Amino acid sequence: MVSVLAEHVGRAIGESDGVLVFDPSGFAKKGTNSVGVARQWCGRLGKVENCQVGIYLGYVSRRDHALVDFRLYLPKEWARDRKRCRKAGVPSEVRFQTRHGQALEMLDEQGPRLPHAWVSGDDEMGRSSRFRQGLRARGEHYLLAVPSNTLIRDQEAEPPADTGQGRRPRVPFGRADRWVGALPETAWTKIAVRDGEKGPLETEAMCRRVQARAGRKVGPEEILFVTRGRRADGIFKHDYYLSFAPEGTSLAEFARVAKAEHEIEESIKRGKSQAGLADDQVRNGMGWHHHQTLSLIGAWFLSEETRRGGKKRPRR
Repeated sequence: MVSVLAEHVGRAIGESDGVLVFDPSGFAKKGTNSVGVARQWCGRLGKVENCQVGIYLGYVSRRDHALVDFRLYLPKEWARDRKRCRKAGVPSEVRFQTRHGQALEMLDEQGPRLPHAWVSGDDEMGRSSRFRQGLRARGEHYLLAVPSNTLIRDQEAEPPADTGQGRRPRVPFGRADRWVGALPETAWTKIAVRDGEKGPLETEAMCRRVQARAGRKVGPEEILFVTRGRRADGIFKHDYYLSFAPEGTSLAEFARVAKAEHEIEESIKRGKSQAGLADDQVRNGMGWHHHQTLSLIGAWFLSEETRRGGKKRPRR
């Protein structure tokens, strides 16, 4: 059923430069019997809480956006407790998967049905170097949010002077936010993000070729894309992304893809407010999946009806 939905979405709003977006979403729960419930990070509440977590795949184009697939994240303590799994209706063949592994599984299943040029996601998805490697291995271009403390090495900076002793020195790694804080004002370029009531809404952005490090692992060359906008208190808010992108990708294109990552949050809100995405009263795994499937279909139906209604010409 979900594959049929993905095909329908691809035909209705698909564009060759569409964006696939992965976004985890938490559902606060009481008790311990509902499938997958554990104390874990709940983005909806902004803290560690007793909740279920769903990993969602969304599709974004200039025409519209929609959720097209999902997975229930099963924490390790659940996956290892086969008795508890049986009681909650979890199939015996299900084993522990990371959230990033679940995302790659959805990409393999639904990616061919959804015309796209990009994969995007929040910093929970982007912080995993293994996930980014999995996307590169599949030939996917990505723009993924990363935390501000991500360690990067500027590939375009001049290395320290060579003393002639030992290995040739290289530019050291440093936190992305501190590196950005040392940039001159000339590094930033204003770009229009979208039209507002009083004219185009602008943001400032920059990009640079870097290497990222996770622990002792040093990744391949990627693009660090950063946006900044001034808050009401006058302080800049920065957003950080790592990208594997076609050569010559413009700042405007990076900004479009970054905006798509935020639009899928709207899809989740729409699903929760209009299609009951978070309103299930089931504990069983199969019941949860049935509820999620019907909610995604319902949200897509309402979205199509809204677009269809907008195309009608008013009667004279």
